[in-house]
Amino acid sequence: MGPADKFRYKLQTATVVEKLIGLNVLFFILFYLAKTIAFLFQWPSDFLLEWFVFPKEPGEYIFKPWSIITYSFLHSGIWHILSNMLILYYAGIYFLTYFSAKKLLNFYFLGVITGALIYMLSYNLFPAFQSTGRSYLLGASAGVMAVLVGIATHVPHLRIRLLFLGSIKFWYIAAFLVLLDIIQIPISNSGGHLAHLGGALFGYVYANQLGKGNDIGSGFEKLTSGFLSLFEAQKKPKSTMRTVYKKAGGSPVAPSAGKISKNEKQQKIDAILDKISKSGYDSLTKQEKDFLFDAGKEN
Repeated sequence: MGPADKFRYKLQTATVVEKLIGLNVLFFILFYLAKTIAFLFQWPSDFLLEWFVFPKEPGEYIFKPWSIITYSFLHSGIWHILSNMLILYYAGIYFLTYFSAKKLLNFYFLGVITGALIYMLSYNLFPAFQSTGRSYLLGASAGVMAVLVGIATHVPHLRIRLLFLGSIKFWYIAAFLVLLDIIQIPISNSGGHLAHLGGALFGYVYANQLGKGNDIGSGFEKLTSGFLSLFEAQKKPKSTMRTVYKKAGGSPVAPSAGKISKNEKQQKIDAILDKISKSGYDSLTKQEKDFLFDAGKEN
């Protein structure tokens, strides 16, 4: 298998989280390359950017409706994208243990949309923003917060191990980040923090409704099924080989075809998550990672 084939295989089998991170990084690089070229030739550096960021003015948004999604793939700097992608990666690992890849995309993109709408509504409603001139929103934070708060709502007592802090409940991390956004609204980047809160609110409501058996994102999933299928990992080919065991008497016996029970599966998932909380995701064996990934797809 050549380098191109290996890359293609890795791309096809990558998880939805890895594909989202890859897209964000790709757009980040492309836009900064464009900015460098614009600087060298003394072209307007923000001309291209303005077509993809989300505006606060409804009248301006009408002329670029795609910006309610595209703004989330743009970031203001290296620390902006790094913090977002780190949170998405770790929240996504746990999310895919309990939900499918399509559900993660629902949380992410609907969180992005909700965050943008909260931003626009706030800047046109609250007196504090009446004197604000042209303002734009960019960054994946609303979608990331929707995924983070969504899984924290679904399994609030799940513990993860953080450097210097030891084992801490997932919900505490989500609550801390939400509180941080609320506190920073009057200080700086008010629109960004309001969008984060919009994504977090959607993540909480969606997860809460799923717990009650109501999938409020099913319509969006059907509407965008073709596009969302691009993010799905290719299923691994099933082996045609069959394992056969022998009795003491010598006659071969095929293994039981029945799957493990739901209770046994959940116990195995809990044991793996406990291992992650103590030693980190990288401590898992390939079999344990595959089991978590497959269990997430079945939900």
